[in-house]
Amino acid sequence: MFSTIAASTVTCGGGGGSNPASECTVTDGEQPILGALIAIRNRLAVLKKDRGNYYRPNDIVGLYNELLDQVKVLHSVRATEHHDDDTYKNRVDSVLDECFQLFSLFYLALGKNKEIPATYVQLVTIKQNFELFNETGIYTDGDLAPFQQRLAEIRQIVDAEAAKQSEESDDCEISKPEIMLVSRRLRQCEKELSALEETTRVISNDLMPAYEELVSIRRRLTALTLVAHDAAVPEAKELQRRLIEIDDQRVDDRFVNSGDGAVAEGQTQVVGLLEECFDCLHDVMAEGSAVPKDLMPVHDRLMEIRIQLEKLLLTSRWTLRETDLWSYQVQLQDIDAMRRNGQFKDTTGEPAPQQAQAALNFLLHKCYNLVYKLLSSSEPVAESLMPVHNQLRTLRRCLLEVKKYGGPLSARDLYPYQMKLSSIDNLRTDGKFLDDEGHIPEGQGVVMSLLNECYDLMYELMAAEVDE
Repeated sequence: MFSTIAASTVTCGGGGGSNPASECTVTDGEQPILGALIAIRNRLAVLKKDRGNYYRPNDIVGLYNELLDQVKVLHSVRATEHHDDDTYKNRVDSVLDECFQLFSLFYLALGKNKEIPATYVQLVTIKQNFELFNETGIYTDGDLAPFQQRLAEIRQIVDAEAAKQSEESDDCEISKPEIMLVSRRLRQCEKELSALEETTRVISNDLMPAYEELVSIRRRLTALTLVAHDAAVPEAKELQRRLIEIDDQRVDDRFVNSGDGAVAEGQTQVVGLLEECFDCLHDVMAEGSAVPKDLMPVHDRLMEIRIQLEKLLLTSRWTLRETDLWSYQVQLQDIDAMRRNGQFKDTTGEPAPQQAQAALNFLLHKCYNLVYKLLSSSEPVAESLMPVHNQLRTLRRCLLEVKKYGGPLSARDLYPYQMKLSSIDNLRTDGKFLDDEGHIPEGQGVVMSLLNECYDLMYELMAAEVDE
């Protein structure tokens, strides 16, 4: 059952590819479960819209435990009805997946970043990025590195929690179904990462610099299709010059190793990408928009999402609630679902021109990557502690700048920083920062580390002032 939740392409009675297929009918035994899941999702939606209050851990964790109770019932019903194989999927799975993604965002907002539920939405986003990497073939080892690192961190979290549960209970499958769910997602991501790494692994060291530059050129050419023709041409000509230089490195149409002159490994990947760059260059130099008129609404929607996400990336420390990302995730998944076999189609059902496909997929991947960056930048600090956390980060940055450029400072110069630091420290009760209800929110260690660092910087500056 858990594997069907995680696999977005499984269908009732088989199927595959990227085309969505019809889901199985919800059985009578699962109807009450579906109703309960929809109720939980609706309650989460109400909590998400409440911007006047901080999220209360008891509310979120209580709802999450209700969800796990329904998962246990679902597990039992499907085992009885013999619907617990990997290919079975109905609306219950879809709603359950939405609930888990929402809970994952709530856990991030609570600062519970290292708990199992918080990892789920990150794995969903990583898998979306991997699928687009695989479809376009435009990536380097450097693009994969951040995902590789995060997957290793999630693997440690999952393995540690699984070991802990194994020690505490003989019935780990029923008591902690989220471990099975997240583990399934994690294995899928690790498998796709391995396949992506294998593609670049066959490229020789001599060819790797050319390959990485071609990836960069290909991305830039796709980006140029989205700007005005007159503005794109000058840069396109410069990229054309560089492509010709790379092409001239070939000997008898083949790239060779610099040492022995033998044919370098990875010809297929590099030559194919070089030819693709020339094709894209031709389309950029030609007059006219890359995206046909009937697909412009998709293009405009993706551009709007991209702009909003880029703004959030700049202001996330002050304005972003992790649950705000849910609406973007839903919009992107809706757009992604428009594709058939990885391609956008026009109103006649025909695949859009290759350059239009590249431009739209480029925007879609850019948006997915921005969502992942915003998720990755989430601090393990509850939102009720974020005002204190942000003030300390700003104060630390100011003190570092003063230390670097301040020169001789008097006690009067340092007084505003001392007052600010004291005012923050005085917010503690019995050594802890509390929320409005007197609870101890997540992130005490992170905030205390910042506070101590600010004190250390202040003492250094005061000592320098005394020496003067």
